[in-house]
Amino acid sequence: MLDFYCILHYNNYKIHLYNNTSLPHTKGVGFTWRSKTEPRAIAQLVARHVRDVEVGSSSLPSPTKFHMPQQLPSLFKTQISMHEWFEQIGHEKAQAVRDEDLTRQARLKQLNEITGLPYDKPEIFSLHDLLDKTKKFTNFFEQNKNKKCRLRLLPLTDDAQKLRTVGRTISEAVEWFKEQNIDPDKYKLHFFKFSDETYWSTIFIVNNNGIFGEIIWGGHSQLTQGFHENKPITFSFDFNSWKLSRNNSNALEHLKSIVKHLFISDKSLQQKLERKLGVTFAKNYLKGYFETVLADNVPLQFLDYNRVLGEIYKDFTINPIHTDQTKLTGQTGSPGIVTGKVRIVKPEQISHTNLNPDEILVCDMTSPDYVPLMRQAAGIITDCGGILSHAAIVSRELGKPCIVGVGNAVKMLEDGQKVKMDADKGIINQ
Repeated sequence: MLDFYCILHYNNYKIHLYNNTSLPHTKGVGFTWRSKTEPRAIAQLVARHVRDVEVGSSSLPSPTKFHMPQQLPSLFKTQISMHEWFEQIGHEKAQAVRDEDLTRQARLKQLNEITGLPYDKPEIFSLHDLLDKTKKFTNFFEQNKNKKCRLRLLPLTDDAQKLRTVGRTISEAVEWFKEQNIDPDKYKLHFFKFSDETYWSTIFIVNNNGIFGEIIWGGHSQLTQGFHENKPITFSFDFNSWKLSRNNSNALEHLKSIVKHLFISDKSLQQKLERKLGVTFAKNYLKGYFETVLADNVPLQFLDYNRVLGEIYKDFTINPIHTDQTKLTGQTGSPGIVTGKVRIVKPEQISHTNLNPDEILVCDMTSPDYVPLMRQAAGIITDCGGILSHAAIVSRELGKPCIVGVGNAVKMLEDGQKVKMDADKGIINQ
């Protein structure tokens, strides 16, 4: 695999993307990128909204530059966690979502102990373990310092925000932590395994209607953040039959293997889970919001189980449809059909833009700054995002039709153009 890096230029920021951690890391705005994709393809993917992209390689004598529009870094900077999305729209269960997120590991551990559910088990330390170099942490560090990891700093107080870094070795992650200059009494350290090569990732809801979600080949963040090169496959299972938005036998087999872990027919186990975790079931399937990942050196793991989100989406359904590839299509973020005029709004235009009631907001990806415009819009269309993205969540709360993950709506549509968006089917008719 070719060692390469990308540098995304935006005003005074440089976002460095690496596929080899032996290359020097830079401070400031930056994160690690890993892919077998060639550098030019990576540049074309991530730089569609960036002013300049510099692509270089340890094997190349000089970097190559591409000139692109400038928007993606501002979108990266404004992406927030799930519970923060709910806080931004004033959702009554925002605090409950936050509390549930911060206690996920304890919940997954209990599920593992009772049912054998495979989960993303962390090595947990206090910050004082690291700073004071306790025997427990020193032994862990010496045995694993050159292994790659995901490090989460989980807040212990309401005024602290969750911090994380992905893809660094444990030694590098420790140095990153020291640079944060945070109060050691406000956080705990969670070290997770990391793989360079992720196979399947999923997010989904289990409710009384069935099982509904997305699956994609590759990194899990493609689903949670909505930045993906290829559209995810949406799926549904009504407890009898499966539907996928694209035929893929491997994806279907993987989905079947996942839901087997959630099927609990033993009534004594159900009662035990109800007592300990307050869970509920649909057709003997554990209800809730789930995330999973399968990687080359990491077997299937459940990354999240959230009961509160499961309750919020207790009526959630999607109908995966094989759409006409000749049409502008995406995924259903929020159902509904509306006809209106296109209004393309870039991040730098938000503060001085107002929409008319018959206008459909079109943008790359929504962020909290877009919420006032989403309230005004007749409908919302985004190029990025998924069925549980910010745009989809807010649109459902507002009762606005929304199509996400279109990919090229900003490029193909024009301001003032009249379109009919059928969010039930994810189709935009021009």
